[in-house]
Amino acid sequence: MSSTVKKQSSKNSTKKKPAMAVVQSISPKLVQSADLTNAEMIARREAAVPRGVASAAPIYAKYAENAELWDVEGNRFIDFVGGIGVLNTGHRHPKVIEAAKAQEDHYTHTSFQVVPYGPYIELAEKLNSLAPGDAPKKTLLVTTGAEAVENAVKIARAATGRPGVIAFTGGYHGRTLLTLGMTGKVSPYKKDVGPFPSDIFRAPFPSVRDGITVQDALTGLKNLFLTDAQPERVAAIIIEPVLGEGGYTPVPFEMMTALRDICDQHGILLIADEVQAGFGRTGTWFAIEHSGVVPDLITVAKSMAGGYPLAGVIGRADIMDAMAPGGLGGTYGGNPVACAAALAAIEAIEDEGLLARSTAMGETLKVRFAEIGARAAPYRFWDIRGLGAMVAVEFVTDFDTIKPDADFTKRVIAHALKRGLLLLSCGMHGNAIRVMVPLTASDAIVEEGLEIFEASIAAAIAEEAK
Repeated sequence: MSSTVKKQSSKNSTKKKPAMAVVQSISPKLVQSADLTNAEMIARREAAVPRGVASAAPIYAKYAENAELWDVEGNRFIDFVGGIGVLNTGHRHPKVIEAAKAQEDHYTHTSFQVVPYGPYIELAEKLNSLAPGDAPKKTLLVTTGAEAVENAVKIARAATGRPGVIAFTGGYHGRTLLTLGMTGKVSPYKKDVGPFPSDIFRAPFPSVRDGITVQDALTGLKNLFLTDAQPERVAAIIIEPVLGEGGYTPVPFEMMTALRDICDQHGILLIADEVQAGFGRTGTWFAIEHSGVVPDLITVAKSMAGGYPLAGVIGRADIMDAMAPGGLGGTYGGNPVACAAALAAIEAIEDEGLLARSTAMGETLKVRFAEIGARAAPYRFWDIRGLGAMVAVEFVTDFDTIKPDADFTKRVIAHALKRGLLLLSCGMHGNAIRVMVPLTASDAIVEEGLEIFEASIAAAIAEEAK
């Protein structure tokens, strides 16, 4: 890789501000008028919230703007987490906030199943137009990613008359019981909460680390057909085009093409779980577009609505119509305020060229990570991977054993937090750090975050040497 980095132009470029500084210019009242400290909030939380609801950072938000966040004590952080991939358009994007407030002046809820409304239909039309493939499409709107995945399975079962679902090792599809059955990682998600629904099967995911090639994975799937999952009883194969919690690993394009062929051969529906990878994160509206494969159903959520809770299923019209009236929906599904926010977020992605921005940002991140790894941690950066700005760095103890180093990863994240950078891990072994910085972040902010990242790695190595 090149040793120099070309700065990407951005109309949002701003001067650097020192990390962890109290910033007066945005809103002194918001960032300085805290009644409680982070420690006091932690004590309240421990008394009121179950410990099963984990939080990655021991700080409490007070204010956020684009790719920056201030806690209740006025400390500033650069946000490379984006609400776990929800904020591709940044915190409080002006168009999103304006659209949500305008909708609130009309009504906030009627339930689409009682009194329907225009924003739901308008958003469905927009999503149908954005989804890949030439066949007519329809969209169901719900509230969460897990709810979208559950409904995709329901629709697939109704459309095919079959019960079976095949998912992949390392895939993450949600924390409800059905979606946990499909999620391919035990701790912390599935620990102590089984049994899980039947007729869910797991196939191997290609893994360079584990020596599993695409052909190995496809052979494993075919063996699954022979041993456990009769293909004539399988409704759907579900896969994340880029693993999210599983490590930000893209599905090789030849694997995706083969899955499409296998589904067509056996009358199985292909579901692309785009909850984390969608809406520009990879440089296209949907990550599966990189492969050229057209899925039958797509699940969406996270960055679709710019921070508002909204999810959905987009699919071929004939498949989406398989459920009888009343079989789909939910009281809050397709909330009108969230729909208005989503339409504005999609408009912002279009108007501000954020798909191209994602591609450029991803190229910069990969180059900079390679430079940082060479300088700060030789033989510890085992892999730098991703599509567009959906990029991750994986840490190992050494290049000989390539043993995953989750402890080192935790130390890097902790040192970054002290320096004013929010990071989050991922991967089957918790040894990768993923980047979910808003696509609207300026070059200066991204570079400042990368400088903190490098300093945090150096600090983690120095701590290790003691």
